[in-house]
Amino acid sequence: MAIRDTSRKPYIEDNNTDIFIGLDLPIRKSEGKEGYFASTSTTIEAVKNNIRNLLNTHKGERLMQPNMGIGLRKYLFQQLTPDINIQIQDEIADTISTWLPFVEIQNIDIIVASDDSTVGQNTLKVSVSFNIKQNPNTLESVQVAITTTSEQSDNTNQGGY
Repeated sequence: MAIRDTSRKPYIEDNNTDIFIGLDLPIRKSEGKEGYFASTSTTIEAVKNNIRNLLNTHKGERLMQPNMGIGLRKYLFQQLTPDINIQIQDEIADTISTWLPFVEIQNIDIIVASDDSTVGQNTLKVSVSFNIKQNPNTLESVQVAITTTSEQSDNTNQGGY
């Protein structure tokens, strides 16, 4: 016989601006009453920050959680073929479903752009449209741009040794 799980609370809309959920990005000192660091007061803003952090995290970067992250930088200098596009979308969808199972992805857009004026600079722009599963009427999106330049790779060993 199936047992119904009644321990989970239903999704509640954020109406109280005095309750804070997570750190706001970029991390900065608070100007108000939320504590030392600026914080988000709505669930949707906290989820947007979580998705942004997940997309910017490389696998192996997080201590004690080596499988967390995506590592989008490895796709910067590849040709964006339909196969690579699908591979990136699948990797994003799998990672979000693993680490944020309460998020339902609606659409993932990927654009690779290169700046012709600067040699060695490419940008991978990812846009993820999503909603929270318990409230399907909240359609939001997050944009992340991963950029690398040749100057970043040339800054090795400037310690004066």
